Amino acid sequence: MPACSDRQALVLPRGITILQIHTNLAKFSLETTAQRMVAIHAIFVTILLLCSVQGLPQGRDTTARIDTADKISAQAQDLFDIRQQQREDSIQRRALEEQLLSVKMSERQEKQKLLAEINVLRSRDSILYAKRKRTVDSLRSLNSGTPVAPFRDTLFRIYTYVGSYSPRERAASIESRIRSLAENYKFEPDSLTLSHQENNWVVFWNDQMIASVDEHEAMWADVSTEQLARDYFTKIKESIDGYREETSLKRLASGIAFACLIILTVTLIIIGIGKMIGWIKRRLLASRNRIFTGFKIKGYELVSPNQQVKFFWTILHVLQWILILTSVYLALPVLLNLFPSTEGYAPILLGYFIKPLKDVVKAILGYLPNLITIVVICFIFRYLLKALRFFATELHEGVLSIPGFYREWAMPTYQILRVLLFAFLLIVIFPYLPGSESPIFKGVSVFIGVLFTFGSAGALGNIVAGLVLTYMRPFSVGDRIKIGEVTGDIIEKSLLVTRIRTTKNEVISIPNSQVMNSHTINYSMDVEENPLIVYTHITMAYEIPWARVHELARQACDRVEFLEKQPEPFILQTSLDDFYVTYQVNAYTRNPHRQALIYSELHKNILDVFHEAGIELLSPHFRAVRDGSALDMPKTDDSEK
Repeated sequence: MPACSDRQALVLPRGITILQIHTNLAKFSLETTAQRMVAIHAIFVTILLLCSVQGLPQGRDTTARIDTADKISAQAQDLFDIRQQQREDSIQRRALEEQLLSVKMSERQEKQKLLAEINVLRSRDSILYAKRKRTVDSLRSLNSGTPVAPFRDTLFRIYTYVGSYSPRERAASIESRIRSLAENYKFEPDSLTLSHQENNWVVFWNDQMIASVDEHEAMWADVSTEQLARDYFTKIKESIDGYREETSLKRLASGIAFACLIILTVTLIIIGIGKMIGWIKRRLLASRNRIFTGFKIKGYELVSPNQQVKFFWTILHVLQWILILTSVYLALPVLLNLFPSTEGYAPILLGYFIKPLKDVVKAILGYLPNLITIVVICFIFRYLLKALRFFATELHEGVLSIPGFYREWAMPTYQILRVLLFAFLLIVIFPYLPGSESPIFKGVSVFIGVLFTFGSAGALGNIVAGLVLTYMRPFSVGDRIKIGEVTGDIIEKSLLVTRIRTTKNEVISIPNSQVMNSHTINYSMDVEENPLIVYTHITMAYEIPWARVHELARQACDRVEFLEKQPEPFILQTSLDDFYVTYQVNAYTRNPHRQALIYSELHKNILDVFHEAGIELLSPHFRAVRDGSALDMPKTDDSEK
C-alpha cells in the first residue's frame, strides 16, 4: 500500500473517510449539547405534566385522576430515560470516533469493528428518537397546553418549559408583548421578522423578541420547527391586524349606529307589547259577562267572576313583564357584540339564560324513567284503594257481611288501611323522588320526623285511644251517654276527640284519652230489646198504706206519654227511715234522649195523682209522746172486722 500524508483522505471500509469522521465529530458536539437540553426539558415536561394532573376537571372521580397521574408520570419517566440513553450513546459514540482516529492505518479489523459499533449507536439513536416522538404523542392527549390569547381568541398553545419559565409564564409573557405591539401606533405588522438562530426560530420586532420556537415545541405540535415558527409569525400578524380593525374609529362609529338601531327596535317592541296587552284587556272586558262566569261546584261558588278578572289581569301583567325582560335580555348580547371591549360578555349573558333552560330540560328528560315508575306505582295503589273503599262501603251499608265484623267498623278500618297504604306508597316511591339521595333531604326528613314524634305525643295518644274506642264499641254517634260528669248525645266520634251535645245544647269536646280513662254510661245501646228504666224516689209517712202508694204511683206512670205500658212500672220500698218510708218508682222507656222531659212529666203526674187522692207528699219529721206499750201500725182487715 503506498504511503499517504495526513492531509490525504484515508479510505476506510464502507466508504467512510477521515473527513466524514471530522464532520461527524462536529455534529456530535452539537448533538450532545442539544441532548443535554432535551434531558433538562424532559424533567420540566415531567413537572408540567404532573402539574397538569392537578388541573384536570373536578368532575372526574378520584380513581380516574390517580390513574391519569400515574400514566403521565410513567410516560414522562420513559421520556427522560430515552433522553438519558441518547446522551449515554452519544458519549460512547464520541469515544469510539476518537478511538477510530487514533487507530493506525494497518489495524483494519479494529477500524471495521469501531465503525460497526458507531453505526449500531447511530441506528439506536434513530430508534430512540422515534420512540421519544411516540411518547410525546401519547402525552399530548393528556396535556392540553397553555393557550396564548391576547385578544380573547386562542392563537396557539405553549407546552414546554424554557429554562425556569413555565408554559403559563411563557404564554402570559407572549400575550403581554403582542398587546403592547397592538397598542403601539409606531408598530407596523410588516415590520415583524422571523429569524433562525442555532436550534431556535424567533419572531422579532426591531430588537424585541416576541416569541420563540424550538425542536421540542415543534415535536409537541407534531410539525417541523420552521413550519411551527411561520405559523406563529402569521397568527401574530393577523391577530394584531384584526384587533386594530375592530378598535378602529370606523368600526366604533358603525357599532354606535347599530346600537342605536337595536335600542330603537327594543323600545318599539316594548311599546308593542304594552299595546297588545291593552288590546287583550279591552277584548276581555267587552266579553266579560260571557267569559267570566265564575266557577261553581255543586252550587258552591268556588271562584267569583271578579276573582277571575283579577286572576287574568295578574297573568297578563306577569306575561307583559316576562316578554319585556326577555326582549331586553336577548338584545343585550347583540349590543355587547358590537364593541370589542364588551364582546366577551355576550356569551356569558346568553349562558345565564340558556344554561338554566338546558339544565331544566336535561333534568326533566333524565327524570322521565323515574317519573314513569312513580306514575305506574301510584296507578296500582289508586285502584287498590278503590277496591278497599268498595268493600268498606258494602260492609257499612250491610250489603256484605262478615261474621264477627260489625258494620260500624267498616269505615274506620278502611281509613286505617288507607293511611297504611299511603305510608307504604311513600316508602316505595321515595327512592325515585328527585333529591332523595341528597344528605340535606335526608337530614330534613329526619328533623321533621323528630319534631313530629316529640310534638305530637299527646295527639298520638288520643289517636290510639280513638282506635281502641272504635273497636270496643262503647257508644255510637247518636247515643245518649254519660262520661264522667257530662251527659248528652254523641254528635261526633273521631280519632282525636269525642263531642257531646248536652241537654242544654252545650257541645263539649272530650279527648279520647280522657274517655278511655273514665267510666262511660250508655243509655241507648240496648234500648230496643231492653228498655231503659227511669226511676225517682218519693217518701211517705208510715200511716199511708204501701199498697195505696204503689197504686197511685202506677197511675202516675200511666199518664206519662213516653213511658212503656209493657213491661209495667214497678215500685220498690228502698228504705224505712225514722219518720217515713222511701219508695222508688221505676218505669220503662225506649226514648232515652227524652229523659229530662220524662222525669219532668213523671214528677208532675206523681204530684197530681197523690194530691187528687188527698195525700200530701212530704217527709214528716215530728216527735210523738205516747205509751210505749201500744203498737203504732196499720190495722189489718181481720182486726178491723
